[in-house]
Amino acid sequence: MIKLGVNTVLFKEFDVETAVRHIALCGYDGVELSAIQGMCEHLELDRWQEQAAELKRIAADNNISYLSMEVASLDEARLTKAFSAAQALGIPVVNVGPGGKSGSEEDLAQSIKTLTHLADIAASYGVSLCVKAHVGNAIYNTPTTLRAMEAIDSSGFGIDMDPSHVYRAGENPEEALPQVLSRVKHIHIRDCKGREAGPGAIPLQACGRGDINLAAYCKAMVSGGYEGPVCLEVIGANGHSLAEVSIIAAESYGYLNGLLQSLGARGEKAQACCGAAGAQQDEQVGHFSI
Repeated sequence: MIKLGVNTVLFKEFDVETAVRHIALCGYDGVELSAIQGMCEHLELDRWQEQAAELKRIAADNNISYLSMEVASLDEARLTKAFSAAQALGIPVVNVGPGGKSGSEEDLAQSIKTLTHLADIAASYGVSLCVKAHVGNAIYNTPTTLRAMEAIDSSGFGIDMDPSHVYRAGENPEEALPQVLSRVKHIHIRDCKGREAGPGAIPLQACGRGDINLAAYCKAMVSGGYEGPVCLEVIGANGHSLAEVSIIAAESYGYLNGLLQSLGARGEKAQACCGAAGAQQDEQVGHFSI
């Protein structure tokens, strides 16, 4: 069964317990912990050991799991801490960007070399390092992703396939996904309007509000046998209320869950999970901030 989650960067202005609780109340199966230095550090890698017990308690209290972690950085020392934290917290995937600049063969070669080394370290901790094609970076579209896939054979390497970046690179994600799906271990997902460099205002990143054919993308995902995490990643949530960010999470859950249920990728187990979340919401409704 495909599991749905939310990157806590959407809740960057709130503490991690608030983020996890509201993600659970929206119906999601899990959470992607943001450990992005300078943007959102719900998981502080320099002191993750101090946070570990509390993070486990928060997950247990909300009947939710940690599906992934986003670090973004390719710094080896920082990622080694991330792999150690992931191992301790039972997080299977650590997500990064590729670095470098689009169109530079030198940068692409360096990115592949760096990712190969870091993926081997990830494997030694029993976790996967996943990279996504990122607008403006050395790996930015399907051809450059395929080059990385061909060059990196580490068991600790995987692809994080984000349709919004591929769409903004001028491709149709539903056509791109089958080409890379054999190595996809994680999916970041959001919508966007147009093919501009940025993803746009956060309401337009809610799944179903933009121009990406996410229905066809989900169909390609299911047809290809993908069963990993699908995590909503909405960035730019500065100055937004808890109600606003929770609405985006809830709207996206309804859209994605409905699509995936219609495709048979979220059945009885998902309904049981949603039932548990619903019961929890009934218990906590008096404290629900939105």
